[in-house]
Amino acid sequence: MKSPANEILARVFGYPSFRGQQAAIVEQIIGGGDALVLMPTGGGKSLCYQIPALVRAGVAVVVSPLIALMQDQVDALRQLGVNAAFLNSSQDYRSVVDTERRLLRGELDLIYVAPERLLGERFLGLLEQLVARRQVALFAIDEAHCVSQWGHDFRPEYIQLALLHERFPEVPRIALTATADQLTREEIRSRLGLQEARVFVDSFDRPNIRYTVVERDNPRQQLRDFLHHHSGEAGIVYCLSRRKVEETAAWLNAQRVSALPYHAGMAADDRQRHQQRFLREEGLVMVATIAFGMGIDKPDVRFVAHLDLPRSIEAYYQETGRAGRDGGASEAWMTYGLNDVVIHRQMIEDSSAASEQKRIERQKLDSMLAYCESAECRRIVLLNYFGETAVACGNCDVCLEPPIVWDGTIAAQKALSAALRTGQRFGAGHLVDILRGKLTDKVQQFDHNRLPTFGVGTELDELAWRSVFRQLLVRGVLEADATAYGALKLTDSARPILKGEIVLELRRRLAPAKPRQKKTRTTSLAGQPVKPLPLAGQADKASPLATRLRQWRADCAREQGVPAYVILHDSTLYELAARRPASLAELLDVPGIGQAKAQRYGDELLALVAAESGQRSATPLGE
Repeated sequence: MKSPANEILARVFGYPSFRGQQAAIVEQIIGGGDALVLMPTGGGKSLCYQIPALVRAGVAVVVSPLIALMQDQVDALRQLGVNAAFLNSSQDYRSVVDTERRLLRGELDLIYVAPERLLGERFLGLLEQLVARRQVALFAIDEAHCVSQWGHDFRPEYIQLALLHERFPEVPRIALTATADQLTREEIRSRLGLQEARVFVDSFDRPNIRYTVVERDNPRQQLRDFLHHHSGEAGIVYCLSRRKVEETAAWLNAQRVSALPYHAGMAADDRQRHQQRFLREEGLVMVATIAFGMGIDKPDVRFVAHLDLPRSIEAYYQETGRAGRDGGASEAWMTYGLNDVVIHRQMIEDSSAASEQKRIERQKLDSMLAYCESAECRRIVLLNYFGETAVACGNCDVCLEPPIVWDGTIAAQKALSAALRTGQRFGAGHLVDILRGKLTDKVQQFDHNRLPTFGVGTELDELAWRSVFRQLLVRGVLEADATAYGALKLTDSARPILKGEIVLELRRRLAPAKPRQKKTRTTSLAGQPVKPLPLAGQADKASPLATRLRQWRADCAREQGVPAYVILHDSTLYELAARRPASLAELLDVPGIGQAKAQRYGDELLALVAAESGQRSATPLGE
């Protein structure tokens, strides 16, 4: 006999079984315990509180900072026959009052609330009444990493959410995040009063994502070459500045790539309109700053590209995690350069943060740089950062095109000598000119053409020298002085290199590879066979039935004013195309189709399949 949780999983959500640690998490909350859940994007975090909400008596209160997405989350639940609503600042007074009345009448299974709204005395008063009547099933705190003052998505109001435990200790709580290193995990537990909570850490591996990092050469050309392999697919391009977002979006449109800009400097209405278009239309590219994306619930994002270096591995992991939420093959592509290092370090030093926070931010940036410069499998570096062991994946640029390492000791000595002999007052560009013997106006102005190091580095081109300086920065041999416009200064680690006491192995810069034309690697770095994942296959997408189902889904979504994935996820749509169900029972066997969706759309879906298959549906729902 099925447990209540398994019965709801199948009947409401249309899935035959839980994945990973979902079952244990659900049982913990149903039993009245607290939980801290760390699970990758697309790993099924929402089910961990949605199913207990339907098993336990009362309403589940979901705290989420994602005001712009609450409507879509609620729409998706209503499609499943779940009574859900939201309260946030986007609603008029009448809608707020109506939702509050439904809440007090016990008509809701879940209510999504912005933290600012929840912490107001009005809503806390409602909670007091509901808890007194034992009508609150649980508190779910989504995007829990927002509590971390060291993090990239800090929200001051999140710190006050410990109030839930203080006022309502008998109500179980579940805090969820897709991004948290050990420091952030401990901060979440401390600030939210979850020291006694059971901690669930799922694997952070996203095997369907191919990671690629390239050194910046001609970034627009590099981006265009990358996007050539994702024509007509939805994706996100991240840039550091608002100006770059606007310019990149305009350039992409000129290249006949449908792109929209998104940044905090835009009018709120424009931001919301662009976000809604991205969620509801197919094949759009969003060019954005980090202001866009947290909790984006669009499953068919096929790529995430970074034109600038993120400031931490957590930020990078969360941003790239917006690709391939449906489990389909996707790509995370990034181009970076030495200037990224200088800009980020300058931003850290110029900030008003406390010295301890600056130290932590420097460490996080160093880890991000080490990831870029590593000659080890990208996935190993990423997972090790989150405390997880891994073997070479066979699905990243390092595994597929292993970099060459070389003895860079002499090159490093020349680079360090150039910095020393110029008084440690100049950036990498000027030092490269000196090493390569380039007689620029600036070199002549300071008589640097008379230095012993002038012209001693002609064996390397400019890009190779920049790679050397970048790796010396990553290793802490050099540091960029933010108060002197990125002037490079030697650290104590430079001494043994200058004295020749150690051998310094560097990663050799490779010419940009032609994507997917090169042969794939057949063994991992550990000597084990690897099986590279294909990139978003087109076979199912191209079938006539899949095409008709996509059109039907688009029409339904347009009529109802919801994103297409709220009707059916891509994975469900392609399962339908592959299985071709001919009866209600067969339709209910398709993952992602529960009873409510079968009742609502079953006749139409079976008719579409039957028409394409040239046969009549065996068991119409109308009979």
